[in-house]
Amino acid sequence: MTDPSRHPALLRWSGRALLLLPWILLVLGGLYAAVRFLPDVAVQYSDPVEHFKYGSTGGERESGFPYWIWQALPQVCADDLPGGYASLGLIYEPGRDLPVGVSKRRNLGLDRVFLNCAACHTSTVRDAVNGEPRLIVGMPAHRFDIRAFEIFFFNCAAGPKFTREFIVPEIDRLAGGLNPLDRYVVYPVAIALMRERLLMLRGRFEFVFDQPEWGPGRVDTFNSAKVLFNFPMMQLPPQERLGASDFPSIWNQRKRMTRDDGGRMELHWDGNNSHTEERNKSAAFGTGTTPPTIDLAAIGRVEDWLLDLAPPPYPYPIDHALAARGAPLYTQYCAGCHGASGQDFKGAKVGHVTALAQIGTDRARLDSYTRDLAVNQATLYAGYPHRFRHFRKTWGYANMPLDGLWLRAPYLHNGSVPTLRDLLEPSAARPITFIRGNDVYEPQRVGFFADLPAATPSAPALADGPRLLLFDTRQPGNSNAGHEGHDYGTELPAADKDALIEHLKTF
Repeated sequence: MTDPSRHPALLRWSGRALLLLPWILLVLGGLYAAVRFLPDVAVQYSDPVEHFKYGSTGGERESGFPYWIWQALPQVCADDLPGGYASLGLIYEPGRDLPVGVSKRRNLGLDRVFLNCAACHTSTVRDAVNGEPRLIVGMPAHRFDIRAFEIFFFNCAAGPKFTREFIVPEIDRLAGGLNPLDRYVVYPVAIALMRERLLMLRGRFEFVFDQPEWGPGRVDTFNSAKVLFNFPMMQLPPQERLGASDFPSIWNQRKRMTRDDGGRMELHWDGNNSHTEERNKSAAFGTGTTPPTIDLAAIGRVEDWLLDLAPPPYPYPIDHALAARGAPLYTQYCAGCHGASGQDFKGAKVGHVTALAQIGTDRARLDSYTRDLAVNQATLYAGYPHRFRHFRKTWGYANMPLDGLWLRAPYLHNGSVPTLRDLLEPSAARPITFIRGNDVYEPQRVGFFADLPAATPSAPALADGPRLLLFDTRQPGNSNAGHEGHDYGTELPAADKDALIEHLKTF
C-alpha cells in the first residue's frame, strides 16, 4: 500500500476537500431549497372560461391547503364528509382532479389549492332527475353549501385524526409514495400548521355554529368580513350576526357600471358599494386573498371577461303569444326597477336602493352590514392605489337587472321564494318550506324543483349529488315576505301572472 505520508500534496488536497465538503453540501442544499421552496407559480389557462373555473386569484398564498392534504382529508375525516367534496355541491368535470372553483398554485414548496370566483358563481342545470347536468358559468352556485364546507374543515381539524399519523399514510397512498423529506418533515410541519390555523379560525367563526343552516347557494358575506377585522363576534347584537343571502349572478358587468342618471349602479344586495373594482376585490377576500397576496393580473383577466359575458337564453319552449301579452304588464309593474328587458338595463330606479320600509323583505342581511364595518373597510388596501373608498351603510335593498333571470332561483335576496310564479303570489301564499340545492329545472313555474324529500347526511335525496336542505322561511333571516302588493303584481289575475311569467322567460 502507498504510504500517504510520502505524498504531502495528496494529503493537502484531501484535507481541503474535507474542509470544503460541508460548504459544498450547504450550497447544494441551498440550491435545492431555493428550487423547491421559492417558486410561486399558479397553474395557467389560456382560455378565459378555464381560467375562470380553475385559475388562481392569489388566495393559495395565504389560505391555500396543500394539495395532497386536500385530497386526503375526505378519507381521513370521512365521518364528517360522507360523499366527499361533491356532497357539498362542488362540481367535478370529467377527468379533473379538482372541482370547478378550486385553483392550484405552487407555493412554499407544495402545490396548494383554494377556492376561486367560480366556486360561488358556477352551477349546473338538468332537465330531469336522470338528465345530464349542463355547467353554466356566471350563474349563482345554488348547489354549493359553503357553510358546510367551512364546518367540515373546522370539525376535521378539531377531531382526533387531524395528525400526521393519520394524514401522512393517506397522502402516501394517494400520491403513490413520498420521499423522506416530504414524509418526515414537509407534510408533518404542514399538517401541524394547517391544524393550528383551522382551529384559530374555528374559534373566530364560532358564531356560525349558532346560526340556522344557510343551505346551498347562500353565504353570510359581511359577518365573515367582520372576522377579518377582529370584531368581537359573540358580543355583537344578535341582529348583526345573521346575514345569509344568495350568491348573485355575475353576467354583463359592463352594463352594471352606470345607470340612467349617469351615476354608478349601487351594487351588492344592499347597494353598499357603487364601484365594481372595489366590489370585486372585496369578493376576492372570500377566495383567501389579502392585499399583499392578491393576484391582480389574474383577477383582472376575470374582470375583463365578465364585462360582456351574457347568460344563456331560456332553453325551454316559450309561448310567444302569451309572452307578448305579458310584455306590457312587465313594463307597467317591473321595468322601472329592473330594466326594459333582460339585456336593456334602462329604468328610472335600476341600480338604486329601495328603502326597506317600501320593499318589505327580510331585514337580516341589511342589519348585518353596519357603519362600523364600512369604516373598517375603508382601511383596506391602505397605501395601495386601489384603497377602498366607496363602502357605505344603506337602509334598503338595491334594484337589480334581471338578465338570466331563469337561472337565478330561488328568488329575493335571501333565496326564500323557490320560483318566479311563487314570487307573484302574496307572501301568505308562498311556500313556507321547500328544498334548496336541486338542479332539476321546472320550466312552467321558472325555478328548480323544490318539492323533493329533504336530505340528511346519512340519506341524500339525490344519488351521487349534494345534500339538499329543507329551507324553512320561519327561521330567522329566511322570511319570504315583501316584494308584494299592487305595485309588485301580486294582486294581478292568475291569467295576467301567467302572461308575465312567460315574458320573463325571454330574459
